[in-house]
Amino acid sequence: MRRLAAFLAVALLCGCTKVATTSAGGSGGRHSWTIPNTLRIGIQAPPNTLNPMLSSNTTEAMLARLTNDALVSVDETGKKQVPMLAAEVPTLENGGISADGLTITYKLRHGVVWHDGAPFTSQDVKFSYQAIMNSRNNVISRTGYSLVRSVDTPDPYTVVFHMKQAFAPAVNTLFGESDSPYEIIPAHLLAKYPDINNVPYNSAPVGTGPYILKQWARGDHLEFVANEKYFLGAPKIKSIVVKIVPDENTELNELRTHELDWQFEASPQEYSQLKQLPDLNVVLQDRNEFEQVQFNTKRPPLDDVRVRQALTYAIDRPKLVADLTYGSAVPADQDLPPFMWAHATDITRYPPSAEKAREVLREDGWTPGPDGIMTKGGHRLSLQITYNTSNATRRRGVVELQAMLHAAGVETDVKPYIATLLFAPVGMGGILQSGKYDLAWAGWVSGIDPDNSSLFTCAARPPNGNNSYFYCNPQLDAAEQEALVNFSIPKRKAAYAKIESILTREAPLVVLWWPRQIQPVNPDLKNFKPNPVTADWNAYQWDI
Repeated sequence: MRRLAAFLAVALLCGCTKVATTSAGGSGGRHSWTIPNTLRIGIQAPPNTLNPMLSSNTTEAMLARLTNDALVSVDETGKKQVPMLAAEVPTLENGGISADGLTITYKLRHGVVWHDGAPFTSQDVKFSYQAIMNSRNNVISRTGYSLVRSVDTPDPYTVVFHMKQAFAPAVNTLFGESDSPYEIIPAHLLAKYPDINNVPYNSAPVGTGPYILKQWARGDHLEFVANEKYFLGAPKIKSIVVKIVPDENTELNELRTHELDWQFEASPQEYSQLKQLPDLNVVLQDRNEFEQVQFNTKRPPLDDVRVRQALTYAIDRPKLVADLTYGSAVPADQDLPPFMWAHATDITRYPPSAEKAREVLREDGWTPGPDGIMTKGGHRLSLQITYNTSNATRRRGVVELQAMLHAAGVETDVKPYIATLLFAPVGMGGILQSGKYDLAWAGWVSGIDPDNSSLFTCAARPPNGNNSYFYCNPQLDAAEQEALVNFSIPKRKAAYAKIESILTREAPLVVLWWPRQIQPVNPDLKNFKPNPVTADWNAYQWDI
């Protein structure tokens, strides 16, 4: 799971962009409606849990980072790793990563205490790993953690992860900024339970983080207070009130009337209105995320690369971005966005052109029928487009997509599904994972590492992974292996250049745009610098 016009080039160089700013007024440089040292956040979905291990959406992940900490985070650019509970980031250079990549050693900070005063130690890290791997626990992902052979704790301030194989994304994955970021939880409170799915902690978390939960008024609000003993320094904001506002229009009105200081994750439909509001900063948070039309490459005629290339030419990505995201996203040419160090430049590009699409199809033996639809061997080029009904952007987008493909001689119909069925695993009859589709409009959100092997390798085809394109290329697999086992950034970058070159040439998907998460905030909120995974990674530095 996030640039048009002149500011585009500058925006992509940093982790977030302000597109509207105003100067503060009133007493002490604040606006009159700002409550000093109190931050009011609006969320639409009430959390199911406050246990970081059980978070299943970005709202729960944001709340978890207020109370609990990761080992390593990244700054707002997404390029600089920042030690949190770790005293330093493990690297080859400092010996934290062994030469063979099979041992990852973390030196932990001294003097860190849990909210209840108990000392934080290496046992907490080991227990947190065990909690993820406990099959009884309802964790959302074990990616990367399943590659750990064992965890040693030689002393209270040292944790050693022994890997089954070299895994270059390890530091960004193991209690780092992955696509399913986990924080450390306390062994002294939770180790006694056979599982943590239904324990008091889930409603009253005790963490090491910058804020302590004071109250959870279910269905209404949550209140957090500053952890004055936080190991990185007492937070400047003393109170955070998280209001549950189920309706986005109501949230927008509360921004207008200054009852909220931050609307967490506004939708693209709101962007044009937000830009018009006075006294508001609209921060666009880059993320390793893409919106896509994916192809089922095992189903004819989409098993023909020339057909997939023609469809890619037919899709006008800049127009879709302008019409559907109101300028909050950027037209894409690959799955890895420009702010990522692995973003490739030597790739196949497809300037939108219905005529070029028809030309490619004619070269592939397709000819236009009386109604303009391309035919081959007596078969019309007729495809079905699938999407999830709950996504308003995709509901609108498929209508435009049909028109674009029709102009290229492709006949389409639309088959919507509820999200729980469309994205379900094979065992639950998931449409994508089971390959019961032609074209699908979907999206993907990753962590800060460019690893995309779970999407595109042969071994990741369902039910063993997320390669619901059913794409398989031995050359790409070899490059993915290079990227995973080498800790050298230049070597990994070269591997991803090969990967992106193959993917753009063979076109198992059309990446439409790179979303940027819209975060509207009170201009009096200082040091709000969301990184590409976690908006509140530096909450202890905020001021208002």
